[in-house]
Amino acid sequence: MSLLQVREFDVGYGDLLIVEDATLDVGAGEYVTIVGPNGAGKSTLLDGLFGQADRLGGEVVFDGTEITDHSTVDIVESGMGLTPQEANVFPDLTVEENLKMGAYTRAELPTSVVERIYDRFPILAERTNQKAGELSGGQRQMLAIGRALVTEPDLLVLDEPSAGLAPDLVQDLFDEIDQINEDGTAVLIVEQNAEEILSRADRGYVLTQGQIQREAPAAELLTDETVREQFFGGGGN
Repeated sequence: MSLLQVREFDVGYGDLLIVEDATLDVGAGEYVTIVGPNGAGKSTLLDGLFGQADRLGGEVVFDGTEITDHSTVDIVESGMGLTPQEANVFPDLTVEENLKMGAYTRAELPTSVVERIYDRFPILAERTNQKAGELSGGQRQMLAIGRALVTEPDLLVLDEPSAGLAPDLVQDLFDEIDQINEDGTAVLIVEQNAEEILSRADRGYVLTQGQIQREAPAAELLTDETVREQFFGGGGN
């Protein structure tokens, strides 16, 4: 049984339908990516999963429970964590305060959880009292991921984590995401760098013009000529 099941999911804003009939699955411990061109609706689909866009039809089931109409807080409490592409840290709060904000669904933030995040991202431990707005782009992304991990989710959802990062930082960030997955957390990631993410993920979905056009093992999509022309060549992704 899949950890996350999405069936014929319609998402938009108000009366504007952006994603139509999306069907996808993420298994426990699996590493799944969604690739597609800019404006295809990838971020909107993730927003819909967390109730941050309007759900206009279909069904979302997580860990055997339908969460289609649940609030964002309830969804996070159920075991899903989100790292948004934008506004993913509180710039005027310190690193430690940001991590505590990630624990808003918990009665308290166990010290052991913070220690595990600092072990994973040692640079954050060095800057625990520094304001998030003073961190580099890569460090802010690490903090955003760390904050999502505070709730110890079964599924970590990431929206374009490499956006705006220097190439040398991208590899380090992806390596950390790989390790999170290897440690047992399922990953669903939207990523602009299609070639890189397909070389790491288990499976991939291709989303274009608001619809999922294809699903296949990531290795198969990586070598598919049509996919390569669309996303690895002259066309932007």
